[in-house]
Amino acid sequence: MARDNRPRGRRRDILKTITVGGAIGISGLAGCVGDPDELGGGDDENFDTVQFGVLEPRTGEFSALAKEHYQGTELAIQQINDSDEYDFTIEHEEYDTQLDPATATQQAQQAVQSDGAQFISGCISSSAALAINSFAADNEVVYTPGAADISITGENCNEYVFRFETNTAQIAAVMSQWTADELGDRIVYHIADYAYGESVLNEVETRMESISDSYERVGVTRSDQGSTNFEAFISQISNVSDEADALVVGMTGSDLAIFLSQASSRGLPDEIPIVTTTGSFRAVRAGGGEGVYNTYSGVRYVPEIETGDNQAFVEAYESEYDAPPDNFSRVGYESIRMVANGIREAGSRDPTTVRESLSGMEHDTIFGPNRFRECDQQAMNPVWMGECVEPDSGELADVELLTQLSGEEAAPDCGETGCEL
Repeated sequence: MARDNRPRGRRRDILKTITVGGAIGISGLAGCVGDPDELGGGDDENFDTVQFGVLEPRTGEFSALAKEHYQGTELAIQQINDSDEYDFTIEHEEYDTQLDPATATQQAQQAVQSDGAQFISGCISSSAALAINSFAADNEVVYTPGAADISITGENCNEYVFRFETNTAQIAAVMSQWTADELGDRIVYHIADYAYGESVLNEVETRMESISDSYERVGVTRSDQGSTNFEAFISQISNVSDEADALVVGMTGSDLAIFLSQASSRGLPDEIPIVTTTGSFRAVRAGGGEGVYNTYSGVRYVPEIETGDNQAFVEAYESEYDAPPDNFSRVGYESIRMVANGIREAGSRDPTTVRESLSGMEHDTIFGPNRFRECDQQAMNPVWMGECVEPDSGELADVELLTQLSGEEAAPDCGETGCEL
């Protein structure tokens, strides 16, 4: 689904509560977009605009997450376009990836090769994001993915990919440490059978092995992405619950919400503690209802955190959308802001020039000072461990933060990522 790509006007004074400043001159395009010398330089009527393609799974199990990501993206674009400190505007179109790598690639081709996008963002599904990784390198466009599989900025990294989303290795660091300390080191896993689920399994297992000499994988079950009946898997897990200290679930979106609801109705949380990677997501808590209560989750973001300019972001987001931001809201938001900083620093809209400025550049973000580190171009995000608890009112579970790791503590060593830039 395409969105109106006209620059946004000044709609709310609240959008100016966050400083996104810097003035730049814009010049040039790269890759398949065209030759800068053919654009007419400063006389070109589009010289002061930058074109973004926003790739979202608006169709499928991640549609609620896609809406959050798009709203965060849109808010950042509005703030940049409404700021007197920028002498360029961002124009954008939205494209439906449908959770499918082939469809995502086709939509990226439409954005870049037909609609002139120099920068692309999105794809919450790791399988789709990995396809766009390759597309970005082949077409020399800067890409900021919304997916978490470690290989995106690991063995499948490339110089055009910069990720603000927290990856599975970072969230596995805090999950594994807390689980080993508080629950034990005998783990049974249930994962979604695609790139993200396998990444969770691999990263949690790697961390657990480094923490505990007695770590044991009790078993693994796998369900197809988009499954709606988990009864057989829950029975298998129940049969080995006496042998394990915890169940680690590597799923997200409606898959995880349904799994937790069915697990709760079967009484599984009474048999074994459930530790998830994304149970703290608002969409999962809303979809899972009471089934999310008394489960544990790695936490990438909650709006209550007092870091950086997060509270100004929360105020602006709530004013614009009448709802609090969630994980993918902040991913879309900072992906755009950080790329805009790179454009400012480069003094160019040429993606090849911008990527050289972005790598290692420090930014002021909702998490405080942050950067895409040079070795893999992964943002150095803090992470938390949380418990999803019954609220004092309503049905949506509250998230109580239990522990935190800094960005430096959570990130794997560069030599361990498999990325070779």
